[in-house]
Amino acid sequence: MDVTLHLAQQPEADELLGRSPLAALVGMLLDQQVPMEWAFAGPYTIARRLGGDDLDAHEIAVYEPEAFAALLSTKPAVHRYPGSMAKRIQQLCQYLVEHYDGDAAKVWESADPGTGSDAGAGAPTGAELLRRLKELPGFGTQKAQIFLALLGKQLGVRPKGWREAAGAYGEARSFRSVADITGPESLTKVRAHKQEMKAAAKAAAETTAKAATTATTKTVKSAKNAKNAKAAKTSGE
Repeated sequence: MDVTLHLAQQPEADELLGRSPLAALVGMLLDQQVPMEWAFAGPYTIARRLGGDDLDAHEIAVYEPEAFAALLSTKPAVHRYPGSMAKRIQQLCQYLVEHYDGDAAKVWESADPGTGSDAGAGAPTGAELLRRLKELPGFGTQKAQIFLALLGKQLGVRPKGWREAAGAYGEARSFRSVADITGPESLTKVRAHKQEMKAAAKAAAETTAKAATTATTKTVKSAKNAKNAKAAKTSGE
């Protein structure tokens, strides 16, 4: 794994992401509730504050939790929520140490490689790789699919069925996620897509809320009418 990425928009940080499997995983983990560039610059910042040029899963796994949280919290903070993200990063590294000897690349390496023209040497099938990624602490289905797409589209890990396993994020010539960002132009397109998705989600939420309000109003009105009808019948008797 030695490629040029353009996710942090900082040469040194992107260089680390392109050569370090653990840095790429940590960057993906941090990519939530903060701008993409901030998240993917995080691994480089952490490595420098630890006094190295890369991240070491063994070192981070046993680091004193409060000290590690403080390391991420030092201004400029690595994340908007440095304390909680420090805990998640340590959980990720502890899992990698326990299950992959601390070698993040082993997540996508296997003695049962995919076959065919879309296969990556040593990689499990796309479905198996997705399962492994979803087992990582902090990786839900969406995050796992996006990282799988990043592996396939930019990092040369293409086991059989990887596009299918990555879902919409694996589609060729799409601009849905960080997996599709290769420069300023694609970054603009991905941001535009995300804004469209947010607008659609907001509109759907507003429609649902309006429908719920209308239903509640009708229920209250119906109950009131029933009560009035009962009262009229009683007075008529």
